[in-house]
Amino acid sequence: MKNVSAVPDQPSVIAGYALAIARALEYRGADTRRILRAAGLTESVSNDPLQRLSSNQVTALFQASVEATHDPYFGLTVGRFIHASNMHAVGYALMASRTLLDFCLRLERYFAIVSQGAAAYVERNTQEVALRIHHKTNLCGETEDAFLAFVLRFMRLLYRQDLSPLRVELHHACPSTGPQPYAEVFGLTPAFGQNESALVFSAATMEGRLSGACDELAQYNDKIAAEYLAKLDHAKVTARVRAEIIKRLPAGDCTRGKVAKELCMSQATLQLKLAQRGTNFQDLLSETRHELALGYLTQRSLSVTEITFLLGFTDTSNFTRAFKRWTGTSPTLYRAELLRGNAQGVPKAAESAGPAGLT
Repeated sequence: MKNVSAVPDQPSVIAGYALAIARALEYRGADTRRILRAAGLTESVSNDPLQRLSSNQVTALFQASVEATHDPYFGLTVGRFIHASNMHAVGYALMASRTLLDFCLRLERYFAIVSQGAAAYVERNTQEVALRIHHKTNLCGETEDAFLAFVLRFMRLLYRQDLSPLRVELHHACPSTGPQPYAEVFGLTPAFGQNESALVFSAATMEGRLSGACDELAQYNDKIAAEYLAKLDHAKVTARVRAEIIKRLPAGDCTRGKVAKELCMSQATLQLKLAQRGTNFQDLLSETRHELALGYLTQRSLSVTEITFLLGFTDTSNFTRAFKRWTGTSPTLYRAELLRGNAQGVPKAAESAGPAGLT
């Protein structure tokens, strides 16, 4: 099978996205092969995250699909046919997330695997949590519709079918035939013509435990996703450093010098590149250990001593001091609180613990 390759230097999208569009076309009774050819896509595609389409190719495919189906809401239909597998390890990690907030934070971290034409980020306060999509290039409205419809459908599958956002914001204009299909999909009429795309929920809703929650499975797929993220964009030094840290921690030889050598650069060059991105090696090491620790502590089969060495600490006292600095409590007390509050979701210590993308 030949790979479909994105045009060099253009933002790319995971090629498995085209499989969902093809399934939506088949559902509508359209000539899928002809439409793929019209969009310049004649090769087979797979769910390999390193197989990519350019944003322009996706736009061309959607344009050809809308013309063939005469449906300005075709993107909403595609949202019904995107599957977790179309996002490879990211999709499976999302499926195993503990809460809706955990789901959104994980999507924020690994969104570049799904699309490089936009960036996802979580915005939250005491009342609301918003999953926002910042458009870095001129994405077509169908892409926006398909992705937000998929995300909400995925959340409902994992949480509750009656899950309803407080607000939905869309960057594109409302089709001339009206917003009714959007109201049917999202449960309310979106605000169109906004600066970014967004799904906004109540903060309380985001703490609900998901039916597929499995910390070990989520963490396993997080590691795969981190490796793909590093392979996908070698220019992103922070992603490459994180992947190397994760690989080296269990062996206890995770030093700046060894990571720099593995990335084929001097320590000074590595330090400069990280500084240009507003961080440094020690901060990335601490953040990665923190995130991994939160995940490991949910796994009852791992003792605190085992977790200590998995994180590259020389003894449990060093790990305990670091964990208290991150969360304000000890690993043992955190685990006890987590187990007591498991039925209610994330414990208070975890809520104040900061980033949880790998938990």
